[in-house]
Amino acid sequence: MIPPRIKNVKAHENYTLELEYSNGEKKLYDMNKQLDYSWFIALKNIAYFMLAKSVETTVEWPNGEDMDPNELYFNSIVMS
Repeated sequence: MIPPRIKNVKAHENYTLELEYSNGEKKLYDMNKQLDYSWFIALKNIAYFMLAKSVETTVEWPNGEDMDPNELYFNSIVMS
C-alpha cells in the first residue's frame, strides 16, 4: 500500500515529526530511535532536524536524508 501524501510536516525539538496527510489524518512520528543510524547522524543537530520538509509521501532534509513512507505512516501515533 502506498501511504497518502504528506500535506505538511512540523518538526519538534524532542525529535518528533507532526505529519498531516492529504486524507486528513494527523500523526506523530518519533525519530529518536532513528538518530543512531549513520544515515541520520546529522539529524542529531536540532537546528538541522528542524529543516524537515514534506515531499510527496515522505519527509526529507536538505542533504538528502529521508524516511521510508511506510515507516512514517504505519509506525506513527494518530493525533486527535
